[in-house]
Amino acid sequence: MELNLKNPIVFFDLETTGVNVNSDRIVEICVLKVSPDGSEETKTWLVNPERPIPQETTDIHGISDDDVKDKPTFKELAKTIAKMIEGCDMAGFNSNRFDVPLLAEEFLRADVDIDMKKRKFIDVQTIFHKNEPRTLVAAYKFYCEQELTNAHSAEADVRATYEVLKAQLDRYDNIENDMAQLAEFSTFTKNADYSGRIVYDKDGIECINFGKYKGQKVAEVFAKDPGYYSWMMNGDFPLYTKKVITEIKFRSMQR
Repeated sequence: MELNLKNPIVFFDLETTGVNVNSDRIVEICVLKVSPDGSEETKTWLVNPERPIPQETTDIHGISDDDVKDKPTFKELAKTIAKMIEGCDMAGFNSNRFDVPLLAEEFLRADVDIDMKKRKFIDVQTIFHKNEPRTLVAAYKFYCEQELTNAHSAEADVRATYEVLKAQLDRYDNIENDMAQLAEFSTFTKNADYSGRIVYDKDGIECINFGKYKGQKVAEVFAKDPGYYSWMMNGDFPLYTKKVITEIKFRSMQR
């Protein structure tokens, strides 16, 4: 089944120095842009992370320090990537929990503040796990009846993710060929940030989603415990989470 698109959608995959959204960096990014008319455009960039790639990480995706030493940094690529994904919805495999938060961090570090709030985020892994809990390799075999060769290559993974989503639409009656519905189905919580530290409640109010104040409204927590904002700003939280709580704090001060 072909995708029913109102906006272009980009399927993307990141290979990184590790799995810490706050501190790790991108070493490869592949973007597959699908337009409403069905046309496709694919771009892949190797990225110099400006730090050593751990050997155990190289063993997974095959990208070494030598492969990226002469490649552009993300900051040098950021505007080009931002232009390619401008106005697009976004999709990936485990993207809502990892790729989207890390990509947002990289854009902020590069001083490219793209507006992602109006985009729809579709996580093919979440759809898969809600129906058939497995890995991308197994998903590709299960839905597409093919072996995924060259797994952990960004382009192979992003192409497989695209094919799996189309096969999921053919298979499941409980999901619609509609990007808004797929984005809703792709989430377990409605996040105010990308890492799920701040979530919206049923009334659309931002709430803390961790620690001693879990479930409480952010603005109310900052009012009764003013030091909590400073603790978060100085803590090991993603830059985008800090941006969200700063917006909440300033908004509260203006009331």
